[in-house]
Amino acid sequence: MTEGFLEPAYGSRSLGDVVPAVAAALGSPLGPAPTALSLPEAGGYVVFLVDGLGQRLLERYAHAAPYLSEIATTPGTAGVPSTTATSLTSLGTGLTPGQHGLVGFMARVPGTDKLLNHLFWDQDVDPVEWQPHSTAFDRLAAAGVHVTAVNRRAFADSGLTRSGHRGAEFVGADDASERLTGVLAAAGRSPSLTYVYDGDLDHTGHKHGVASTEWLQELSAIDEAAERMRESLPDSVRLVVVADHGMVDSPQESRVDVDEDLELRNGVLLMGGEARFRHLYCRPGAVPDVMHTWQDLLGDRARVLSRDDVIERGWFGPVESRVRARLGDVMVACHGDTAVVSTRDFAYENTLVGLHGSLTPDEMSIPIIID
Repeated sequence: MTEGFLEPAYGSRSLGDVVPAVAAALGSPLGPAPTALSLPEAGGYVVFLVDGLGQRLLERYAHAAPYLSEIATTPGTAGVPSTTATSLTSLGTGLTPGQHGLVGFMARVPGTDKLLNHLFWDQDVDPVEWQPHSTAFDRLAAAGVHVTAVNRRAFADSGLTRSGHRGAEFVGADDASERLTGVLAAAGRSPSLTYVYDGDLDHTGHKHGVASTEWLQELSAIDEAAERMRESLPDSVRLVVVADHGMVDSPQESRVDVDEDLELRNGVLLMGGEARFRHLYCRPGAVPDVMHTWQDLLGDRARVLSRDDVIERGWFGPVESRVRARLGDVMVACHGDTAVVSTRDFAYENTLVGLHGSLTPDEMSIPIIID
């Protein structure tokens, strides 16, 4: 814990350590001592990722998730930033963000004045070139493990799937019943790793906020789905429930709009990332002035750091040379419930209630639940 932030536990308890730990538990380790995370030996594993299920949220609202809350949990961490595209790629590759290169919701395409949205992608950017490393799924499949990804059909050929989850056999499932059917069929093989994703809790939190009636109802539905999945799986298969990040509600009065505080646009060519963790791409020579202006205006509401400072802190893990230019010249990590928005450029983002991306414990702490 540093300055109110929970820093990523790469190599021990981060989301990127889960699949290497599963590989070791299946008897197919991905390398010498790839992670300090240890899981029990089994013939198969199902990794159920619940988007937005932070550890602190699960503890706070345990009454809505009795099954998940009663199982012993190893608290883990997301990577930085605590956002879906970055986290899902860390899970599928076993790499840190600085290695796989999906360093936020939106990042600059080096040598251009364009941003790549890692969730919706850009057809001009090849996902395999953007993330060229062999994935952990790839390597497990090559070792003879049956690797399956059960997810919505719309994600089958998405840029995010191709960059972070290639190597897994894709099974389309658009509702809970199809999802369970797909998981049971995949987990019936041995050795096997079955990855299954649910994004409904995250979507509900963005729209209505955490602890809203809608969010609590969705949490209860996911808890019931996880319990049913466990009951339906054979005893030889272990279930691991994890999350990609948590979430905080950000009221409108806690938001800083760069289109109202126009000083914040001085020297900034592009603004990427997302509201809780901004990448600022600066005009030549403008970095010192941008850092001073942003820190002066935001004060203790955010931590403003240069690219070199962030790399030195290890927030992205080891940063490869091809990835460095994707990082902002300046990065802004929000404290509390602060958010930095642009009502001109990212109007939809400002309509969201729940947000994530920064390093507060509510966003960074994730459960690793083994049953």
